[in-house]
Amino acid sequence: MEFTKSQSTSKAPAEWFTGDAWWDVIVAGQEPSRMRANLVRFSPGARTNWHTHAVGQTLHVVSGVALIGTRDGTVLEAHPGETVSCPPDEEHWHGAAPDRFMEHIAMWEGTGDDTPETQWAEPVTEEQYGGPRNSNR
Repeated sequence: MEFTKSQSTSKAPAEWFTGDAWWDVIVAGQEPSRMRANLVRFSPGARTNWHTHAVGQTLHVVSGVALIGTRDGTVLEAHPGETVSCPPDEEHWHGAAPDRFMEHIAMWEGTGDDTPETQWAEPVTEEQYGGPRNSNR
């Protein structure tokens, strides 16, 4: 057992995000582990582009209000303590509500081969971002 060395906070790449977001790598598993986890902080209104994960992704909301959208127009509204799972290869996006910061822990697995873990696509439009929300509350 050992402590893992922390990495510095990084600004999320503008080619994958609308608005400002930052992440801290919690774990980037080394073989044989494929575990990945980042604490991601979004400014109000910031969000990812559309994307998929080869082995799926799980999002656990730490603070603020998270919005998670799918191609069918569903926008889930998740609150601190809530967890949302995205199945493998489901196109989705996630980010902060327009009026507050949001933090979530993003968890996914590497593929263990040459298949990319994440496939990035185009930015989410304002219309898609502002769609009707569904809440677990």
